Amino acid sequence: MAAASALFEPLTLRSLTFPNRVWMAPMCQYSAEAFGPNAGVADDWHFAHYAARAVGGTGLILVEATAVSPEGRISPADLGIWNDTQVTALRRITAFLESQGTVPGIQIAHAGRKASTDRPWRGGAPLAPHSEEGWQPVGPSPVAWDEHHTVPIELTVDQIQDIVGEFAAAARRALDAGFKVVEIHGAHGYLIGQFLSPHSNRRTDRYGGSFENRIRFALEVTDAVRAVWPEELPLLFRVSATDWLEEGGWTPDDTVRLAALLKEHGVDLLDVSSGGNASGVRIPVGPGYQVPFAERVHRESPLAVSAVGLITEPEQAEKILANGEADAILLGRELLRDPSWARRAHRELGAEVRVPDQYHRSV
Repeated sequence: MAAASALFEPLTLRSLTFPNRVWMAPMCQYSAEAFGPNAGVADDWHFAHYAARAVGGTGLILVEATAVSPEGRISPADLGIWNDTQVTALRRITAFLESQGTVPGIQIAHAGRKASTDRPWRGGAPLAPHSEEGWQPVGPSPVAWDEHHTVPIELTVDQIQDIVGEFAAAARRALDAGFKVVEIHGAHGYLIGQFLSPHSNRRTDRYGGSFENRIRFALEVTDAVRAVWPEELPLLFRVSATDWLEEGGWTPDDTVRLAALLKEHGVDLLDVSSGGNASGVRIPVGPGYQVPFAERVHRESPLAVSAVGLITEPEQAEKILANGEADAILLGRELLRDPSWARRAHRELGAEVRVPDQYHRSV
């Protein structure tokens, strides 16, 4: 008799059941074409990358931050979901993930002031607005990410509403592409996170100043996405629980307040990460260093939560769930190192190991 494991218990959100709680966090591949008719289109690399983790037993795969517009890309090589050519390519991925019993999900995003940067293996330097591959970033306020980045143009209220519409259009295309989960990217200092934090949002209109004003854009995007996303399918929101600033930034208290409001606006699970909105801060990185933020949201809000951040070992992940600190585990770099992490966790935790028929000799 296989031992019971919290990590391999199904989880149901709305009408969708996830086969286990080993989930893949969105991780940019920076591997799409930058220009022309195939700009932002998933290619063979993306298919092989995600397919391997599905074969490896991952319960939910969240496809990397996928831009709602060309200007919303982090780099020129990001995936996009602003046209139907991109949708067609993504269908190949979602169909294969579902064939392996994996739930296909996608994170939709706008980079804001952190847009127009090079691929990380080429240094990740900002690309000048008028360079061959660069463009002008935008943001809530004309405050650059750091001294090297281009000062963003402050968005007008009309432009903010246009971006809200782009998120809704992206969600419609995600459904057409076969995704069963959409996650709104409000973390890591990208556009929604820039509005949330007083460190990056210096506006004096209805989108800046008070907590209620700074979260307005996040809630408007959530409402617009929920309005087009089927009632029976779950909606996720990723947040940075803290800017890791001693003062003048987004805080865990803010995150708990936001979580309750997101629940009211139709979000089903908060993906709790941290950082990314303030350059030069010291973050005390260590095994499970972000789990306490997830645990607090789990304890003090009505939302389900996922935990992420240097979770590398099956026993570690199992304890997080068994202790009630989170409802699911998101793995990032560990799944880059080991696409079959879920299969290994099955064996180490004494749970029943299921593999594709083609791999029966590996059991």
